[in-house]
Amino acid sequence: MCLSSHSTASALPNLTIVTELSPPNQTYDNGVVGGTSTELVKQIVEQAHLNANYYLYPWARAFKVASERKNTLIYSMAKTTLREQSFHWIGAVAKFELGFVTNNYRQDVKVESLEDAKKYRLAVQRGDIAAEQLEQYGFEYVLTADIERSYQLLVTNKVDLVLDDPRYIQPMAEALNLPKDHFRFLFSVPNLSVKGYLAANINTPDEVINKLRLAFEDVKRTESYKLVLSGYH
Repeated sequence: MCLSSHSTASALPNLTIVTELSPPNQTYDNGVVGGTSTELVKQIVEQAHLNANYYLYPWARAFKVASERKNTLIYSMAKTTLREQSFHWIGAVAKFELGFVTNNYRQDVKVESLEDAKKYRLAVQRGDIAAEQLEQYGFEYVLTADIERSYQLLVTNKVDLVLDDPRYIQPMAEALNLPKDHFRFLFSVPNLSVKGYLAANINTPDEVINKLRLAFEDVKRTESYKLVLSGYH
């Protein structure tokens, strides 16, 4: 049985899996892509008896690579009408409840409504689902390559606000070597509660997609999966 599994995996293409820095879901430590969502993806790939290499890029680059290259997967990506027909969707591996974040010492920044937030400088990642929603709300913002760059602009007061999940701002502070209470969550943005999916380039072979989807159903039943999707990990 082991030989059969090995030969089957060997006959299938080696996968490229791309993501962005977004602790605690996606982290990068000593050259290794990790994090809670990454561990779920690795479980899915292992359960499917497939082989994969993992890469961390700015979101816009990760999205471009996954859009253009077959046998490439991406996570954690929001499913939208525009994206839905361009990828095979394997399953949700993250959950986000997004809102405005500022530096804790910036007591002058007060946001109790969307209109309040429009008074301040805001950074949003290029290609992020939040950018689309905020544009509909009439926001102007600075586009950045990834969430780390958005936070760097916030830390240096080049902007006043970024968007993130309140449960994830402490891990981001730690990733940036800042005190864990450096950031403060201000206000949840309506309609920005989203799941982040593992998805595959549309030209990835059906056999690979079917294996990944079956493996996802197994991983979905685990306690580790339920914990990550609850957001309290």
